[in-house]
Amino acid sequence: MADETFEILFVDDDPDFAAGCVRWFERNGHRVTHTSRGQDGIAQCEKRDFDIAVLDWNLPGLSGLELVQRMREINPETEILVLTGAGTIENAVESMRRGVFDFLSKPFPMAELERRCLGALERRKLRKENTQLREVIDRNKQPQVKMIGESKPMKKVFRLVNRVAPTENPVLVEGESGTGKELIAQAVHLGSSRANRPMVTVNCAALPGQLVESELFGHEKGSFTGATAAKPGLFEVADHSTLFIDEIGEMPLALQPKLLRVLEDGSLRRVGSEKERRVDVRIVAATNRTLKQEVEEGRFREDLYYRLNVLTIELPPLRERPGDVGLLLDHFVGDDHRLDDDARKLLETYDWPGNIRQLINTIKRAKILADDVITTKDLPEEFAPLPSSEKADDGVPEHSLMALQRTHILKVLKEQNGNKSAAARVLGIERRKLYRMMKQHGIEG
Repeated sequence: MADETFEILFVDDDPDFAAGCVRWFERNGHRVTHTSRGQDGIAQCEKRDFDIAVLDWNLPGLSGLELVQRMREINPETEILVLTGAGTIENAVESMRRGVFDFLSKPFPMAELERRCLGALERRKLRKENTQLREVIDRNKQPQVKMIGESKPMKKVFRLVNRVAPTENPVLVEGESGTGKELIAQAVHLGSSRANRPMVTVNCAALPGQLVESELFGHEKGSFTGATAAKPGLFEVADHSTLFIDEIGEMPLALQPKLLRVLEDGSLRRVGSEKERRVDVRIVAATNRTLKQEVEEGRFREDLYYRLNVLTIELPPLRERPGDVGLLLDHFVGDDHRLDDDARKLLETYDWPGNIRQLINTIKRAKILADDVITTKDLPEEFAPLPSSEKADDGVPEHSLMALQRTHILKVLKEQNGNKSAAARVLGIERRKLYRMMKQHGIEG
């Protein structure tokens, strides 16, 4: 039996020869479809994807060249081998020019045909890997950031990553914006058996709603205005790898059943196509919302939530990671600059509402403004210390962000008659974050 199995289409009008081919390949574990007419072969290609097509060059009605051309238009990824009982150099050259992988003259041993098919399968895999690599290079040009943390919450995160990474289960990562959810996804991918292939990333919040389906599932030529050519979606690009879907809470509700089906059986259809395709993709999804709450409020499908929620990794905000701020500061300041004591104290005691992303951008800005030593004057305005005389009756600095934040939260809560869920939506934050902020500001409720 061959080391690898594949799905193969035979188009040949010699019944005895075709029957022998079908028996041989099915006995060796391959999935075989046979038709005796070229038009029937084209119809089969329109219904499903074949790894390899083996075509008789001399079929009645439709010429070998016409059949090759039609099949390559339907699915350029299918590798084609041509067979003939009257092979000529001219036929071989012309078929190769049309993209045919190989050319055999009858008769030949079945083992030789299978060997050629395995060679075609290897070329198909290499071409797909090259496509994947080009897509990922185009999408991931930003520098990668090392995961840093020694706090208790982060040690828990690292333990979960180490446990779930080697499995094939989907993973859901929840956390505020800027906490490093994509880094967790990369860690899960690199700890899996799929690490030899690049991870593919898509951000649902960065795409207009009508383009999310095309981006994820692909489209056929002419399926909508501007679709001038067929394009594989990111699920196809990520075949046998990991697809990281960031901000999955932003996915349109109408599209979620299609994602659920891919998770359940690996089946998908491109926009504008009736053909089913199958992929083997592991999903890591991330959101800055609480998906359970989104389900309760009707904005996310419950069945999709439970399918994704095999294991959830909750990434803590930077303010809940004692000791990690200093480590992150040392890493991003680097060897070419240093922090003076006052600047370090301000940065280490700051609340970091924008989390690690805000910390990185703050240090980048400071390094541009500073010479060798970063001081408080190189930091943004929100880090400027206030005079001790500028205090309100409750001891909160009158003009500080904290005071403004507290006032705004109280105002919104009053407008929403104390409804925490409604207030959180107006503020554009999760309900659990609102509770933390209320506690931080000493707001009863």
